[in-house]
Amino acid sequence: MKKLLVVTTAVLLNAAVTHAGSDVNGIVINNSSNQGSANIAVGGGNAARVGSTTIQNSRVNGYVENFSNNQGSANIAVGSGNKAAVGSTTVTGSNVNGSVFNYSNNQGSANIAVGAGNRASVGSTAVVGSTVQGGVSNYSNNQGAANVAVGVGNQATMGSNTVKHSNVQGWVSNSSDNQGAANIAVGGWNKANVGSTDIQNSNVQGGVMNGSSNRGAANISVGYGNKANMGSTEIQNSNVNGVIYNNSNNQGAANIAVGVGNKTTMGSTSVENSNVRGVVYNGSNNQGAANIAVGYGNKANMGSVSVENSNVNGAILNGSNNQGSANIAVGVGNEANMGSVVVK
Repeated sequence: MKKLLVVTTAVLLNAAVTHAGSDVNGIVINNSSNQGSANIAVGGGNAARVGSTTIQNSRVNGYVENFSNNQGSANIAVGSGNKAAVGSTTVTGSNVNGSVFNYSNNQGSANIAVGAGNRASVGSTAVVGSTVQGGVSNYSNNQGAANVAVGVGNQATMGSNTVKHSNVQGWVSNSSDNQGAANIAVGGWNKANVGSTDIQNSNVQGGVMNGSSNRGAANISVGYGNKANMGSTEIQNSNVNGVIYNNSNNQGAANIAVGVGNKTTMGSTSVENSNVRGVVYNGSNNQGAANIAVGYGNKANMGSVSVENSNVNGAILNGSNNQGSANIAVGVGNEANMGSVVVK
């Protein structure tokens, strides 16, 4: 048994690059192949990474790149406070004097967080509390993948870009293929993103671009206070000096919020409490899609642009195709928007 554990640990470490509290005077590159691998964290406070790069509380005088092939892999966190990442790049509390790139192939992979406070990431990029002197780019292939968060406070991200409490001196771009994928948040306060860009409390000195393909995908939020985003761009409490561009293909997809206070967005752009010096454009294809909000206080947006309590020094444009789609709100206080522009 000891030999097996040692070998397994070696495989997990070799497939990932981690820097914490370090100074790196050069580039950071991870190039790994982890086909058919299993990445599992069981217990409290564990972290398991496959084909991923993690930079924490460090300085990197160069760019950060992650190249990984994780076809048919399983990424699972079970317990409280666990983290599991496959084909992902995470930069936390760090300074990077260069761009951050994530390129990953996660076809047929499973990304699951079960418990309280768990996080599971597949083919995603996250920049938190950091400064990046360059762009942040995520390119991932997650066809037929499953992204599931079950419990309280869990987060599951697939083929997505997340920037929080950070300064980015360049473009934030996400280009992911999530065809036939399932994005599910079940419980309270869970958040699940597929093919989306999420920017909160940050400054971006460049444009924000989200171009994802989510055909035949399922985006489901069930419980209290859950959020599920698919092929969408969300800007909150941030400054963006450039255009905000969302161009996603969500044909035949299902976007469903069931419960109280849930919010689901598909092929939409949302700007809240922010300043934008540029054009806000949403051009999404949501043919044959279903956008459903059931319960009390739920919101479901499809192929729409929503601007609330914000300043936009430029045009607001929405060019979305929602042929044969269904937009349904059932309950009290629910709101469902399709192919719409809402300015408050």
